[in-house]
Parts: sequence; structure tokens; C-alpha cells
Amino acid sequence: MQHASHPDIILRLKRANGHLARVIAMFEEGRPCLDLAQQLHAVEAAISKAKREMIHDHIEHCIGDDPPEAETIRDLKEITRYL
Repeated sequence: MQHASHPDIILRLKRANGHLARVIAMFEEGRPCLDLAQQLHAVEAAISKAKREMIHDHIEHCIGDDPPEAETIRDLKEITRYL
């Protein structure tokens, strides 16, 4: 199922993918470790933001305004493992 946020998340992940490719090139170029750590941190943060947005959208979409059913609660417990 595609949620409204998925296109934005895909764009975020594509940017992170491009950024990661650049970080790999930086490793191959022998760039300083401080630069590498900083860029790896940026890639990690971008992926974490995409993941968080996807999970929050899932929670909103699943619960909405209705009282949650047992299956929905199980689903939410399962997905929050990835926060």
C-alpha cells in the first residue's frame, strides 16, 4: 500500500543513496577520517529521518480517528521496534 508520504520518502532515500555513493568515493580518495565521519553521520541522519517519517505516517494511517483493534495494536508494536 502506498501512502501519501511515500514519494517524499523515496526522494529522501535517493538523495541519501547519492550521498552515500559520494562518501564511498571519499574513502577511495583517501579523504581525512573527520570528513568521512561527518559525511557518514549525514547519510545516517537522512536515512533515520526517512524511516521515522514512514513509521509516523504508518501510525497515522493505521489508527486515524478510530479506536484501534487488537491487530492494529500488534502492528504498531511491531513497527515501533524499528524506531
